[in-house]
Amino acid sequence: GGVPFRQSTRSRRTTLPHDVCRVPASEPYRPPLPRSQMLRRAMALALTLAAAAMWAPPRTSHACSSAAGRVPHVTGGHSKRRLVGVVGPACHSSGSTSASKSTTRGPIACRRPDATGAPMAAAAAAGDLRSEYLEVLLSRRRERQVPMAVEQGSPVKEPLYQGNGPLGLREAMESCPRKEVDNFQEKLVEENFYLMTESGEQGRLPVLLLKLNDTAPERKPVVVILHSSYKCKEWLRPLLEAYASRGYIAVAIDSRYHGERASSKTTYIEALNSAWRNGDTMPFIFDTVWDLIKLGDYLSAREDVDPSRIGITGESLGGMHAWFAAFVDTRYSVVVPIIGVQGFQWAIDNDKWQARVDSIKPLFEEARIDSGKSEIDAEVVKKVWDKIAPGMASQFDAPYSVPLIAPRPLLLLNGC
Repeated sequence: GGVPFRQSTRSRRTTLPHDVCRVPASEPYRPPLPRSQMLRRAMALALTLAAAAMWAPPRTSHACSSAAGRVPHVTGGHSKRRLVGVVGPACHSSGSTSASKSTTRGPIACRRPDATGAPMAAAAAAGDLRSEYLEVLLSRRRERQVPMAVEQGSPVKEPLYQGNGPLGLREAMESCPRKEVDNFQEKLVEENFYLMTESGEQGRLPVLLLKLNDTAPERKPVVVILHSSYKCKEWLRPLLEAYASRGYIAVAIDSRYHGERASSKTTYIEALNSAWRNGDTMPFIFDTVWDLIKLGDYLSAREDVDPSRIGITGESLGGMHAWFAAFVDTRYSVVVPIIGVQGFQWAIDNDKWQARVDSIKPLFEEARIDSGKSEIDAEVVKKVWDKIAPGMASQFDAPYSVPLIAPRPLLLLNGC
């Protein structure tokens, strides 16, 4: 689960208000809820907040938008469709020195001029941090820009889960009630396809999309739902159906080295260990964030999608994916990370890193051995984060990246 984030004592950047997580002294102690009950409540809250995805942000004359190219729907066979010109040109504020140096394209580094200097400076700083993060993502791509293609897929009958431990209760997934729709299963449209987000085996992004068959030519809101560690997109099907029953286009993907992107139950851990040894990939969070940027390209260009109403949520690892994707890509207009937001540097400074480390402990055991340590400590943890996710425990940490999601609707759900 997530660990509350706090401002590092060495930090000098602007952070969230100090009373964000403050509990009144008079508040009586309440024992923590069982995990299954907490997850059921979290899913119900996330579904409730999804109504905010119907909110359409005001359009301004300086709004960034993707190119007008349309994405053909994948209707059958195994043909590949190429998407050309999906990511539009950069939109920068006038007169900004740093803006003229930026090579970021599309809505990711969008900056809008403001009436006063302070808001303009803040907007420019936000754009700079997004551009800096995007450069980190691009630094591990074999090719910086690969034309995205869409390839027909098929339903997964036997999903592959990572690890050998228990997956958890399905109750949490199935507790999100569907809206009563006559002949729901007959009206449900399922699309299985792959997006080519970059070259190489892991650049083939499996996507599961559910929606109701609706002949009305209406653009619909989208909810992207992201799975936790060791699971896959099929685990989320009850949630996808619940959103689809309410008129949303519901989308799930397999994160890197999970589901259809894995060849065995140890693929994810092996990829993490390889990243520690070689430093050539970022399987923990960052590589999947790149996929979510490309997914934003695809969804924004679909004729049945309202590109101003794309929400994103996820649990645990999926919550972190949602957090960083929304930070870097402003097309995600409603954001609900579930037990996914934490302060990585704060955890190191305050000896609260154990829960996150234990979720992928074989990686840290290998780093401990390589560092000549008898046990995993804060130094080992810092080395691992800096190697496999550069900047995650420093300039891109929660106190700096989470505030940049504003003014978009944001709900953080963390357990005790």
